[in-house]
Amino acid sequence: MGRFVINATLTACLCAFSISSFAVDYAPAPTAADKAWKLPAVPMPADNVSTSARVELGQALFFDPRMSGNGAMSCATCHNPSLGWSDGLKTAVGWGGQILGRATPTVLNTAYNTQFMWDGRKKSLEDQALGPMKAPQEMNTDFAVSLGRLRSVPAYVAMFEKAYPGEGVTEDTVAKAIAAFERTVIVNDSPFDRWLDGDKNAMTAQQWRGFKIFTDAGKGNCAGCHSAPNFTDNGFHNIGIAKKGDGEGDLGRFSIRKVSSMKGAFKTPGLRDIDLTAPYFRDGSAATLKDVVEHYARGGDDKSNLSASIKPLNLSEQDKGDLVAFMKALTGKRKTLSVPQLPQ
Repeated sequence: MGRFVINATLTACLCAFSISSFAVDYAPAPTAADKAWKLPAVPMPADNVSTSARVELGQALFFDPRMSGNGAMSCATCHNPSLGWSDGLKTAVGWGGQILGRATPTVLNTAYNTQFMWDGRKKSLEDQALGPMKAPQEMNTDFAVSLGRLRSVPAYVAMFEKAYPGEGVTEDTVAKAIAAFERTVIVNDSPFDRWLDGDKNAMTAQQWRGFKIFTDAGKGNCAGCHSAPNFTDNGFHNIGIAKKGDGEGDLGRFSIRKVSSMKGAFKTPGLRDIDLTAPYFRDGSAATLKDVVEHYARGGDDKSNLSASIKPLNLSEQDKGDLVAFMKALTGKRKTLSVPQLPQ
C-alpha cells in the first residue's frame, strides 16, 4: 500500500512536471487572427519588377563608393548588413564626418513600406534610393560626375543594358536597380514567422505572452502603431522623445505636412530584426529593447505634443520581460552576403 501511494505520488508529480514544462517551453498554436501577421509576397511596381540582372546591378551600386561625392561612401556605409542594415550609431555620420540629427533606419523589409524616411518625404523605394545621395549632408553625390564614372566602365554599361535594355545609365535606372536590390532584403523567417507557419516549437511561451501583450489594446497596445503584417502602420506619431536643449527640436513630419499634430512626429519603424539594430528611436536615445519598453510604459517623456496613442501602461516586470522576449523572436536567420566584386 505504501509503495502504491509513493508510486502514485511520483507519477502525479512527473505528469505535473511534464505539463508545466510544456507550458513554459512552447507557445500555443496561432489563431486565425494571428495569421494576419504573415507577410505576403513582396510588392513590386509594374515598371520595375525584379529580375536577377536588376538585383545584381543594384547590389553593386549599393556597395559602390563611386556613387558618393567623395568616392569614399556607399549606401552600405550606413546600411551595413552586419549591423542589421543600419550602422549601430545613435545618429548617422554623413559627408565629411559630420554627425547628423537622425538615426540611420534599417532597409530591412522596406519593400513593404508605403512611406519612406523618418519624415515620409519619399513615396517610393526608387525615390528613397536617391535621397541620401542627393542630400549634401549625407552622400553629397554629384550625379553628373557619378554617372560619368559609371558610363566609363564597360562592365557597368553592359550590366545596365542587361537590366534595363535601352534605358541607359541614368538617375532613374540607378534608382530602380538599387530599389530592386533592396526588395531582396527581407526578413520572413524569424521564430515568430515560423510559428505563424505552424512550427509549434518556434516560439516560447514567454515570447507568446509578449505577443499577446503587444497586440492587446488594453495592455501594451503596441500593435496600434506597429501593425500587421510588417509591424508598421506607415504612419507618423509623436512618441514623447525628450527634447535636447531649448526650442522645438526636430519637427519631423511637420516639416513636410504643416499639421500641428505632426510636430515631433516620425514614421513608425518596422520591428523585424529589431534586436540587431540598437540603439533605438530616431535619435538613438534608447540603448536596449528594455529601454524602449520602459519609455512606452511611462507614457513617453516630452508630453507637449504627444500622440493620443501614447499613454502610461500598467505593465509588471514580467510583462516588460515578455515584451522584450517577443521582440527578440522577430530576429530572422542570419544570412551570408558577400560584398560584390565591383566592375572596374
